[in-house]
Order: sequence, then C-alpha cells, then structure tokens
Amino acid sequence: MSIQDLRAPLAVLGDRAWVVGGGVRDALLGRPIADVDVAFDGDAEAAAGRLARAHGASRFPLSSAFGAWRLSGGTLPVQVDITPVQGGSLAADLALRDVTVNAMALPVTGPAEIVDPHGGRADLGARRLRAVGVDVLRADPVRVLRLARLAEQLGFDIVPGTVALARAASPHLWEKAPERLRDEVYRMMCLPAAWRAFARLDAIGGLAVLVPELDRARGLDQSDYHHMDVLGHTLEVAEHCCALRADPASVFRADGPAIAAILDERVGDGLTRGQVLALSALVHDIAKPAARGELPNGRVTFFHHDRLGAEMADDLARRLRTATRIREVVVMCVAEHLQLGFMVHRQPLSMRTLDEYLRRTAAAPVEMILLTVADRLATRGPRSSEIQITRHLALARQVMRTYLDIRAREPILAPIPGDVLARRLGRPPGPWLAQVLAEIRIAQLGGPVDARRAVRISERWLATHPDA
Repeated sequence: MSIQDLRAPLAVLGDRAWVVGGGVRDALLGRPIADVDVAFDGDAEAAAGRLARAHGASRFPLSSAFGAWRLSGGTLPVQVDITPVQGGSLAADLALRDVTVNAMALPVTGPAEIVDPHGGRADLGARRLRAVGVDVLRADPVRVLRLARLAEQLGFDIVPGTVALARAASPHLWEKAPERLRDEVYRMMCLPAAWRAFARLDAIGGLAVLVPELDRARGLDQSDYHHMDVLGHTLEVAEHCCALRADPASVFRADGPAIAAILDERVGDGLTRGQVLALSALVHDIAKPAARGELPNGRVTFFHHDRLGAEMADDLARRLRTATRIREVVVMCVAEHLQLGFMVHRQPLSMRTLDEYLRRTAAAPVEMILLTVADRLATRGPRSSEIQITRHLALARQVMRTYLDIRAREPILAPIPGDVLARRLGRPPGPWLAQVLAEIRIAQLGGPVDARRAVRISERWLATHPDA
C-alpha cells in the first residue's frame, strides 16, 4: 500500500487527522498494512461516525481512557483506530511514542508531506530502532517487549542508548497489566523466528524479568549430552520448533502437510497450535535451575524438572492470564517432554504403549512430538551421537504416523456401551470398567471388534486381574 493509498480512504476526516505510527512506517518500507492508527485533533467519536458512514463500516469504542474508536468492514481496505491527539498537539503526541520510526505522521488531506520531528525516516534508512526520548520506555515498560518484537519483525538493530533505556525499564515490567505483557508475548510467538525475538528480549534485559527462572538458567551447565548451558539450549529448542512448524516435512516427510494443517488449528486467544508451540519450547526446561543436582561421581542431574516445570509453567501462564486451553497445552508439553525420549530405549513398542502415550498427551500430541524432536536436535554434547538422534527421530515419525492413523479413524467407539458391558459381565460399574474399555480399544486399533468379541476380551482381562 502506497502513501497515497493510505490517505485516500481517510480523506473524509479532513485536515485535523493524521495517520501515525506503524502504518506510516510500513508504507515507507513497502510492507503489508493490516491496520492503521489515526490521530484526530477533535472529537474522535464524531470522526469515527463520519468515516463509518462514508464506507459503510462498523465501529465500536476501543478505549474509554483514551477515547479511541475502531472501524472495520465496508469499503475500508484496512482496520482503522481513531484516537484523539494526545498531549494537546500533534508534536506532543509524537513525542509520547516509543521509537522514532513509529513517531511519524502523515496528514490525510493536503500535501503528502510526512511530519518527522524525531528523525524517523533516517532511522528507517539505517534500519535501527531508537527511543524517541529518555523517558518513553520507563513510562511504559511493556514497550520493552514491543521493542524486541519490532526489532525481529523489521530486522532492525536497537541502538546502544536505547538498549540501556530498555535495561533500566525492564525491572518494572510486572508493574503493568499482565494482559498487556501477554499480548506482546503472543505477538512474539506469532513471528516466524519467534526464538530470535525471545533472544532479542533477553539481550535488552526483558526476558530475565518476564521469566526469572530463565535468567537463573544463564550459564547453568548441564550433562555431557548437552553442548550449551540451559538458557542457550532453551533458545535452540525454540529455534528448532520454529523450523519444524514452518516445514514439518523436513523431519516427518510425507506426513508434513497433515502436520502443518493440525498446527494451523486455533487453540485459544486467536493463536494456532504452532504458535503456542513456541511458548512451550521457551518454558520446557524452566525448572532446571531449581532441580539441578550432582551425583557423587560428578554427573549433573535435573531429576523431576519436568513435573516441577509443569507447575512453574502453570504459574507463569496464570500470571499472564492466558486462555485456559493455552495454559493446559503448555503445561502438558512441559510435563511430558521427556517421555518419548525414554521410549527410545524400550523399542519395539506395542500398540498399547503408543496409544497410552498418545492418550496421555491428548491435549496436543503433534506439538508434543515436535517439541521432543526439537529438544533432541538441540542436544549435541560430547556424549550425544548421531545414532541416538536418528533413533529418536525414527520413533517420533512412528508415533506421529500412529497418531495420524488413529485421528483419521476417530471417534473409535466401543462396540458395546460400558453399562451394558458391565451387566453382561455381571459386575457393578467401577474403575475396572475404564481399564476393560481401554483393552477393547487396543484391539479395535488392530481391526474391527464386535460386541461378542468385546465381551470375550473383557472376560480374559478380568481373569488375569482378579483384584480389579
């Protein structure tokens, strides 16, 4: 969208309206534009009504504190947010913004001359992010997260002075509404290289405050199976997860398209399974600093860091106020991320074992399998071998194929209802019934099972479990 394309739909707002912020920046960069912010010197509600009528668009109040309105639909090419000019003038409004490349304005009528009091165009050309003033990050520490996200999204460097301001503002992150922190974390998770956004956040001091357990993972050495400290390993796992969600066929071959379709399913808060995977990767080893120990022979251990980590991940998700479904997926991934690796040493695996694993990880089996692969690919210490990695990937492909086969057949319903089965067996319903139905399900995974055979399977199981 060109500069003129940006202005034309808004011309009805007159000479007291300016496109500001990211819309101007992205138009100058030639980037796609999905939404536009407009600063209006006057009654924003009346301006929103005028624009809505001109385009047949819908509108609703966005912020009572700032008097903002949002418009979409009709003939509007993009979503538009109209906010009254802050600080009493356009100059004051731009001075309140975060970085110079977001502190430019474009009048919607008259000459298309960009208002650029802070050198934003020069910084665009130099591909750098620079704070508008010394107080803008401290005034709103959530901007530290936004700074890291923008740096990755645009591929820009953050100038040293702004890095120093971010480090000074970071300790105050949790003083702001957790929903705002959550929303910026979500935006990072959605980036193709989300791991690099996390790394950028760490470089400016924000990750250590957002997730203090990861700061304690910095420099924490591991066993000889690892080639990096815990924090470095964590970021590398996130990197592999981003690569796998972008191209699952790189490991899972012909199953890649089916996996990609599942990763595109929505989980909660508008996020997809693939996007939530980035958060699971970031916190999968969150408990290692607390769980670290050493055996008498000097071997480093992290016993039970999966279970403890699940509790910590649950606490973080609650603090950020994520959707319940997102929290459940992340917690399950942390709790179960070691299990497939243990199964490598128990091969060949029965259908029962595979089904039990898939039912235990039913909240997100595809994400769980990808996380284990990423974890294994990021574990290349002197005691790790390519043979071990190859075996893990082969098992991951087998489990994934099994899951996709079962998914294609779901729902797999018992050939006889549980209460009917209990009566046929002459027993009152109880915990035993769930175990018997699981036994029948295993048989069904191998082929058709009718009611008569289901009863025989149940009788055999009960004969070998007299105490059930």
